[in-house]
Amino acid sequence: QVQLVDTGGGLVQAGGSLRLSCAASRSIFSFNAMYWYRQAPGKQRELVATISQGGSTNYADSVKGRFTISRDNAKNTMYLQMNSLKPEDTAVYYCKAIDGLAYWGQGTQVTVSS
Repeated sequence: QVQLVDTGGGLVQAGGSLRLSCAASRSIFSFNAMYWYRQAPGKQRELVATISQGGSTNYADSVKGRFTISRDNAKNTMYLQMNSLKPEDTAVYYCKAIDGLAYWGQGTQVTVSS
């Protein structure tokens, strides 16, 4: 069973930065793709960023130019660098990986104060 552990959340002022990490219990090279999602209170979970096995990336329009997704295969870890944070970025952030099955992290809270 693959385990994903999300860390790096916290409380930050608007305009600040955070880096989230998603550590996997096995090599991430075999995952077809990895994702960051977020879920704000009272809202549906939404896709924030995607990184393919080959390293191609995609972003939600709301975070383009501010967030960067990356992966370090040697460390079995995926990252989400979040800059210029806004109060509307406040949510629980989850990582996800797929290899035919889907695996989720437990989530990490990001709170951006105005």
